[in-house]
Amino acid sequence: MLIAALILVGATAPSKAQSTPEMREVLERLARLESDNASLRKEVQALRQQVAGFETPARDGAVAGTTDGQSAAEESSVERARVEEMAQTKVEASQKFPIRVTGMMLFNAFTNGRYNGDSQNPVAASLTPFDQTGGGTVRQTTLGLLYNGPQTFAGGKISGSLYMDFFAGSSLSIDHLFRIRTATINLDWTNTSLMVGQDKPLISPRDPDSLAQVGFSPLTWAGNPWLWQPQFRVEQRFALSHDSGLRVQAGVVQTSLGNLSPGSPLYYSVEESRPGAEGRVEYWRRWGETGRIEIAGGVHVNRNHLGSFSLPSNVYSTDWLVRPFGKLEFTGMFFHGRNTQVLGTLPPGFETFPNGQLFPVPSSGGWGQMKVLVTPRLTFNIYGGEQVNRKSDLISGDAGSNAAYFANFMYRLAPNVIVSLEGGQVRTAYYQIGNRLNDHYDLAIGYIF
Repeated sequence: MLIAALILVGATAPSKAQSTPEMREVLERLARLESDNASLRKEVQALRQQVAGFETPARDGAVAGTTDGQSAAEESSVERARVEEMAQTKVEASQKFPIRVTGMMLFNAFTNGRYNGDSQNPVAASLTPFDQTGGGTVRQTTLGLLYNGPQTFAGGKISGSLYMDFFAGSSLSIDHLFRIRTATINLDWTNTSLMVGQDKPLISPRDPDSLAQVGFSPLTWAGNPWLWQPQFRVEQRFALSHDSGLRVQAGVVQTSLGNLSPGSPLYYSVEESRPGAEGRVEYWRRWGETGRIEIAGGVHVNRNHLGSFSLPSNVYSTDWLVRPFGKLEFTGMFFHGRNTQVLGTLPPGFETFPNGQLFPVPSSGGWGQMKVLVTPRLTFNIYGGEQVNRKSDLISGDAGSNAAYFANFMYRLAPNVIVSLEGGQVRTAYYQIGNRLNDHYDLAIGYIF
């Protein structure tokens, strides 16, 4: 107001007064004041922008429930980068359905004990010793495609996935072959779902957490039926209350007899595959924001033919997830049956006696894991499992039991970069021969994309 008044006075004064030295000095001072004020306004605006830049990540972390402001800022930065990448490049199917590329570039550095079976990551201790081994590999890298289709009849939604890796072939770096792990096509309604594809057995849906054992499911041959096989499933969901319900699942799965070598006299008479039936019923309940329990019972039934012999397979299972609160979780399963190797368990699934008769071998097994979320970035896992074959149905040299125990920690260097250190031991008991032990240690670095 003062400046405006002085300018007005100057404008209305006689022309002679405007030309006096005193008036010119006043006008010069007013001009300098205006310039200084403009500079101050720019500095204040710049300071406000800097303060806003410091406050935004912390506010975002508080909203998301994150206590680590730096982690929230990193996650926000990664999300912005992904949005920018998606804006520049789109992956689209020929039928105009959206497809998302996912997976993990995984590097493993490992060491093995002497009973490693000349394998990078043995699932059982070998009967004879080898040289101690160590090295690095990227063959456990996984690549996945996730896709979503339009709604179909009765309002159903189509989706699916395809996961692959480079674990086929040999351990030589120039002999890694591409292979399909799991692949599914899903049709989902509000309470009903259909699935066709290749996946783990319906009665064994869970896996321990490991970046050291990826080529096969962790604890393969040590209590975890894992074999990925073609199958069809149907699922029906029932709500018992707002916080509890049931899942009823049934399926048909392809099975095969996998413990015959080309040198066996029965090799060319083995039936390649025969469908089996599976069922599973799960009860779930949740409480609070993170508390949850899931417990399920399952059954698998099939019958394979080998020449004139019929080999039944009957497996009964229980699996569970218990999360009393957000930082602690227990998972696992137990099974019992005969000729269980059709699901990828410890051989032999059946045995041949001297009189030529074939007999399905009964066995029991299971595994469990405890997961502790120490911090938002650090997770600790300890897990183990065992399968035991009935000794009275074995011959000398068969695997009577196989147990494995491991522990690892996983630390997120960044939202999409994980480093893991794992160590453990596999113990295999050979009938009428003795026990063999193999230690395995693994350092893994994974880049999730």
